[in-house]
Amino acid sequence: MAEITAALVMKLRKMSGQGMMDCKKALEETDGNIEEAVALLRKKGLATLEKRAGRETSEGRVVCKKSDDGKTAALATLCCETDFVSKSDAFVAAADILAECTLLADADQGAEALLNTEYEGRKFSEILTDTVSKTGEKTEVGDYVRYKLVGNGVIGTYVHFNNKLGAMVEIETTSPEVSRALAGLAVDIAMHITAINPIGVDSDSIDPEVIARERAIAAEQVKNKPANIIDKIVDGKIAKFFKDNCLVDQPFVKDDTRTVGQALADTAKKAGGQAKIKRFVRLEIG
Repeated sequence: MAEITAALVMKLRKMSGQGMMDCKKALEETDGNIEEAVALLRKKGLATLEKRAGRETSEGRVVCKKSDDGKTAALATLCCETDFVSKSDAFVAAADILAECTLLADADQGAEALLNTEYEGRKFSEILTDTVSKTGEKTEVGDYVRYKLVGNGVIGTYVHFNNKLGAMVEIETTSPEVSRALAGLAVDIAMHITAINPIGVDSDSIDPEVIARERAIAAEQVKNKPANIIDKIVDGKIAKFFKDNCLVDQPFVKDDTRTVGQALADTAKKAGGQAKIKRFVRLEIG
């Protein structure tokens, strides 16, 4: 049997990121063949994934990446079983690589594309398998969304300090000058989205079925009122529903004397143009 030296164990550890004892055991099982030992450690990760396939992955991290020119941005989630693992060095490192992959993958193919995306010569699926073998927990890519500007605009992104909540908002503008003026506000609006959780940009973007359901609930609540005022009361409740749930109608968290829409319009006007929120997304772990 080949001698398993400390230097060989250290070499495998640097290659795989695994613990010293796991590396030593893998080398012993492969008679000192370092390539076979690497493969063995990866098989360990795959076996762990298969064994824990039914486990719930309600912890993890939201990651965000924006291109150097600011015209493309992405959000994704990497999920695991426990909060302890989500804070481990191995998991955080994998999440950082996932963030890089979000701008390289084919966004049209969704989260599955991230697994097949190569980073520094390795597919992310391989990196994920290695991470599982280190942590011993089921780990998987959750959501993946990428925005790309077409024409003038700005993308604001924000990830909460606990790394379990993030948002991204795309704003269309009438000129590059307005886009630059809105850079900071776009981030603040993304932060607002994480905090308040709107369900649509405006009333037109909310599913008609949702509005119909809310109207039916409101009507049921006031069914004993005089018939001649029921419609007026219901309309008032729906107006409040829009104010509470439409992004542009919500009081802005950074200045509740104005709505988000008013803050956006005021800032754009000062820069000599106009702006409109096109879309947003909010991702949350758990």
